[in-house]
Amino acid sequence: MIMADLDLKASLKEHFGFDKFKGDQQDIIQNVLDGNNTFVIMPTGGGKSMCYQLPALLQEGTAIIVSPLIALMKNQVDAMRNASNDESMAHYLNSSLNKTEIIRVKSDITEGKTKLLYVAPESLTKEENIIFFKGINISFFAIDEAHCISEWGHDFRPEYRRLREIFEEITSVPIIALTATATPKVQSDIQKNLNMLDAKIFKSSFNRDNLYYQIFPKREVEKQIIKYIRSKEGKSGIIYCLSRKKVEELSELLQVNGINALPYHAGLDAGTRARHQDMFLMDDAAVIVATIAFGMGIDKPDVRFVIHHDIPKSLESYYQETGRAGRDGGEGECISFYRYKDVEKLEKFLQGKPVAEQEIGRQLLNEIASYSETSVCRRKMILHYFGEEFNEEKCQGMCDNCRNPKEKQEGSDRVLNLLEAIDLLKETQRSNHYCLFLSGTNKSDIQAYKHDKLPTFGIGKDKDVNFWNAVIRQTVVAGLVSKDIESYGVLKITKEGRAFMENPTSFMLIKEHDYLVSDEDAIITNTGGAAFDQILYDQLIDLRKDLSKQKNIPPFVIFQEPSLKDMCFQYPITVEEMTNVQGVGNGKAMRYGAPFTALIKRYVEDNDIERPQDLVMKSIVRKSGLKVQLIQNIDRKLPLEDIGQSQGKSIDEVIDEIEQIVTSGTRVNINYYIDDILDAETQDEIYDYFSEAETDDLNAAYEEFEGEFSEEELRLMWIKFMSEMAN
Repeated sequence: MIMADLDLKASLKEHFGFDKFKGDQQDIIQNVLDGNNTFVIMPTGGGKSMCYQLPALLQEGTAIIVSPLIALMKNQVDAMRNASNDESMAHYLNSSLNKTEIIRVKSDITEGKTKLLYVAPESLTKEENIIFFKGINISFFAIDEAHCISEWGHDFRPEYRRLREIFEEITSVPIIALTATATPKVQSDIQKNLNMLDAKIFKSSFNRDNLYYQIFPKREVEKQIIKYIRSKEGKSGIIYCLSRKKVEELSELLQVNGINALPYHAGLDAGTRARHQDMFLMDDAAVIVATIAFGMGIDKPDVRFVIHHDIPKSLESYYQETGRAGRDGGEGECISFYRYKDVEKLEKFLQGKPVAEQEIGRQLLNEIASYSETSVCRRKMILHYFGEEFNEEKCQGMCDNCRNPKEKQEGSDRVLNLLEAIDLLKETQRSNHYCLFLSGTNKSDIQAYKHDKLPTFGIGKDKDVNFWNAVIRQTVVAGLVSKDIESYGVLKITKEGRAFMENPTSFMLIKEHDYLVSDEDAIITNTGGAAFDQILYDQLIDLRKDLSKQKNIPPFVIFQEPSLKDMCFQYPITVEEMTNVQGVGNGKAMRYGAPFTALIKRYVEDNDIERPQDLVMKSIVRKSGLKVQLIQNIDRKLPLEDIGQSQGKSIDEVIDEIEQIVTSGTRVNINYYIDDILDAETQDEIYDYFSEAETDDLNAAYEEFEGEFSEEELRLMWIKFMSEMAN
């Protein structure tokens, strides 16, 4: 039934109590009522649900809404029933219902009582349900979270790819597809798959101007999170982790430290998940620690912060998850912790998947890594990803890069080098290849194409791969270069890029963050970082140098740089306080702490420094038990792989834990393991290098040995060296 002349505002007031529509809602609803296919791209909090709920109430028959999550369906149905005070008005059909409940749902639909039926795609494809749907009056199909259709979307569901054929088998009625995140590629993919290229597209701005975006280097994460949440007392927040195990550990740690937090992940039983979700919605729990299983469609308007303990798998996931903050237009802080090692770990998970899926996954990871490392306005970069232009001046300090801008330098020559390289290689390569080509890094891919024989190979060899990656990111955002999505990110020169080549103009390059050699270990605060005491830091460096000469050991053996930097935030004045510093355990504090605390105490007194409130972070006893168990297993000379397997950890994670134990001052003997993989002569060679090295940066060691030894071998030898020399 077409209702073009209906007084929609009166209907909105009658059914939902609102006086006016948000954004494009009225035009979208009218388009659905007019019987047209409709595609809605609207950010989280924009009011997507209203776009199919109101037309469903105003038309004859039942609207079928495909939704990916049972919890989301339940929330939507409860909300509709509360609004109408009629239990039969809205139903859901999914695997959580028993036979009696299914019979009742179908009876209400047949009698014409039900206006909205939420179904899971799996339920829609069951033959018995298809037969039932063929016999009822359907007003239209709605697909919520439509990005699930696209392999390029952040939450791809294969069962969503079959929706169009199922719809056509049931009946021919209009379709409305809705999503909060869709890049141009995902948008095209959705329309093609649903055969709705004729759909009218309603695309709202993706800009959420009340959200503040900030990325921190990933160190001392739990400590920073606890301090941050304590500064947000009484406010709601979500913390996202990639693994169920980390969700459990972090929620327990928060509880031990007096924070009312609950875990949420797919491994919990349905009753526990529902209870935890309801407690969060009702403010009985301040913080929910969750995997991505939580949040889709959760309508809590006053979430004040979203923290990513681990960087997500794509920029779309990041946007979707951060978008759950500040949906009421109020304060919303989006804090994320990043290290490139996490990206490499996610890349490993792609192994074994089909090649096309691996390529897509890698490109999505490359985009989130670029976003994390960039010094460009974060809001500008997000919106550019979704095909929207944005002037960074409008950000007004609502991201860390605009609040604390990095230095700029003239870079038109560098941009021209890049554009000419892309042109020379006939626009056939992806970012990494051009970085290798320009920096003169002669790797196998370069040799395979004989690109090392070209006259401009290495024209930018005074800069490294990271620098050229930054140039590419900034020229892409500026619109001089584009990434061809269809060919997995091959770089193409745009019309504007060609114009720049003919007539180069000024191009100010921003110095990028370098998370391999990381920024100061900033502790997060509401203003975007604590003040770093450079004067004290210089004095601590000098003291460390003097002690290293006295003891004839490299400076980093005494305290590593992150530890010295943390001292410049915490100002420890006793050996006991020194154990709260990053990377300093009891052993190291007792051995080397006294001269440093004496210097800091004098400095604090001489300069009348008001020390920050000490953060006493309680640890979980069970975790220290695992540390003891790890040391005992090493004492028993068990292979590290076996130790990891017994605790459900990878070899990398086991080595990480051993590094932390050794760095904090406990001696660990893994000679039995090293002896199996490295001969004595090789061990002496690497050991001698660390004895004379000025830095403990393993990248420097890797380069010194020109890749002769793997990262794992160097890490193991570093553990041996530090254990014997420092502890």
